[in-house]
Amino acid sequence: MALIYIVEDDENIREIETIALKNSNYMVCAFEKAKDLYKKIDEIMPDLVLLDVMLPDESGYDIVRKLRKRPATKKLPVIMVTAKTTEMDMIKGLDDGADDYIKKPFSIMELITRVKALLRRTETTEEKLLQLGELMIDNERHAVYVDDDLVELTYKEYELLRLLMTNPGVVMTREVIMRHVWDTEFEGESRTVDMHIKTLRHKLGDAGARIKTVRNVGYVIE
Repeated sequence: MALIYIVEDDENIREIETIALKNSNYMVCAFEKAKDLYKKIDEIMPDLVLLDVMLPDESGYDIVRKLRKRPATKKLPVIMVTAKTTEMDMIKGLDDGADDYIKKPFSIMELITRVKALLRRTETTEEKLLQLGELMIDNERHAVYVDDDLVELTYKEYELLRLLMTNPGVVMTREVIMRHVWDTEFEGESRTVDMHIKTLRHKLGDAGARIKTVRNVGYVIE
């Protein structure tokens, strides 16, 4: 399930976008300001950003330029949303690095269609192999190997490991893990994460030591 970040200072539009995307089975985090987006991206990388042009602390044009300069967000899919409707505004957004452009007012159908289309295009560019030392994930075969030996994992264990390996060196909070792997933010279920980490480490053998516990926060793979 794709995770989408919305950056929109208009509360009504932000709410409409959030509800529409959640109803289409996407995970959504919405922000009013650019600074909140940057902070959240440092915690976990989304699959797509829906970005308003006119924001209180920074323009969408500046944001997308910064995202394209950072190695981690260089290829992050971005759709710009704006009331500016001239051709030059559209060209500027695309030239700065946006992947698509939606003009306000827009229909919910147009929004969802554009999001789905961009995600389809970017899904094909997902890395086929993720490797960290002796540990490797083959995304095409949905398989995990340690020193070329196949390791049998459950679906949730696989998704948990893939989340960690997609964000090496980044601490994943239990909240983030629950939302991304179990599609829930219920903190009372955080023990589920701990138990899956325990079994995942066991199945990975010595390679499981790469998964570190960050006390009172979550986990990171190094």
